[in-house]
Amino acid sequence: MKMKMRRISVLAFILLFVFEGLVLAGAKLSSVRFHSGREHDRVVFELNQMPKYKVRLNTEGDALIVDLADVSASGLKRASFHGKRIESVKYSLKQDHVVVTLKLMPGMGYKVQELKNPNRVFVDVLPKSLADGKKEKQGKDEEKPRELKTGIPGMYAEEIAPGLIKKAYTYWDADGQVTAYFLEADKDKYTVKPALARGQVPGRETVLGIAKRYGAEAAVNASYFAASGDILGITRIDNMVAGTTYFKRSAFGLHSDGKPEFGKIEYDGHVKLGDVTMPVWGVDCERGENSLIIYNSAYGKSTRTNEFGEEYIIRNGKVAAIDTDGNAGIPSDGYVVSVHGSSQEAFKGLRVGDPASLSEDMGARWADCPQILGVGPRLLTGGRVSVTASEEEFPSDIRVGRAPRSAIGVTKTGNFLLGVVDGRQAESHGLTLTEWAGLMKKMGAVDAINFDGGGSSELVIKGEIQNSPSDGTERPVGTALIVVKK
Repeated sequence: MKMKMRRISVLAFILLFVFEGLVLAGAKLSSVRFHSGREHDRVVFELNQMPKYKVRLNTEGDALIVDLADVSASGLKRASFHGKRIESVKYSLKQDHVVVTLKLMPGMGYKVQELKNPNRVFVDVLPKSLADGKKEKQGKDEEKPRELKTGIPGMYAEEIAPGLIKKAYTYWDADGQVTAYFLEADKDKYTVKPALARGQVPGRETVLGIAKRYGAEAAVNASYFAASGDILGITRIDNMVAGTTYFKRSAFGLHSDGKPEFGKIEYDGHVKLGDVTMPVWGVDCERGENSLIIYNSAYGKSTRTNEFGEEYIIRNGKVAAIDTDGNAGIPSDGYVVSVHGSSQEAFKGLRVGDPASLSEDMGARWADCPQILGVGPRLLTGGRVSVTASEEEFPSDIRVGRAPRSAIGVTKTGNFLLGVVDGRQAESHGLTLTEWAGLMKKMGAVDAINFDGGGSSELVIKGEIQNSPSDGTERPVGTALIVVKK
């Protein structure tokens, strides 16, 4: 009897060892990532070892089923996504199988690839003609995207054109998933500049609309703005001031030779009409009580003011006309000085033909910068995380907590790095400013500055929205920073 019990115990031990060996030998699915490119939608399955798997279309041909056998999905974040070719995704667990079903757009096929060390299964969804091996006709100037090795788990990168590298990065921290998108543009082939929504202030337009309007290779939302579309920050485009602020805050600019500039900026403007000199209260913004506002062609065709004030139309260094009815026309080769209350009284007796001049000073370091974006706070200075939100008096909704974020950075080689991180959604909880600065640094930036965020955060590359704006749809914004060929 003892011998029989001993045999049973040995057999049980052997079976337990074999069973544990099988469990340990099974693969673990750590993440499912999605990327939408010009040629395909790609779903990447990241595993600790290569599993047995099957990929097939359903009988209707409108869904792709990825069946991973002997796979554990414990702790897996079930990311939801959709693109131009994939309509939706569904997950199911069947014993030791993880089944992922991709609902396809009409006319789609697929290709499957593997990568080892790290272990990944790539499923590309693309038009059936391409899936069957037929080459899609390329435009004369189009370049086929080239996938790049990043050495960073969770990151996908491809060179979409000479000098343009697109990156998508997904990772998990203690509080959940983070998803961010970036574009690095070669400084020798591309430059960046601010662009106005609808081509003027005030105005609001989606980032995708702005990118299309200016024929940009890419665009990211930029300035803070009022509901009307007035820009809240010192902004200069092609040497014309298009926005100001009362705060001394950080800005990003480009010198005439293309060299980037980061630092604090403040606006100091003065108008001299006749013998009287007065300070400028603001440029291309709403006229308030007792104020003096400058309106130039960036504001459109007229000032949109009421009749409770006076407006001096300036051309060729002289007062060309005086308007007392409001909503004066803005000359394309001049500007309008709009005054109210005490500022209006200061110029009492001014006549047509009197001399006029305008001086605008933003500090010596900015004098040679035709392009300036006053945004903030600063994120990185010389490769060091240095968030300046408190000293720049940013409100708590920007300064505190995790949120969607946008930024511009410059790498050690001088290339431009545009970035957004999604937030306020299951696929990405967003980042604090300090976390965002750290991520920009990880992506290669040595200097970086924060842009407007929240529902405004959006990155467009080659006419495609890369991220998932937190409003669920694109939010019209006041400006974007666009990438254009030199």
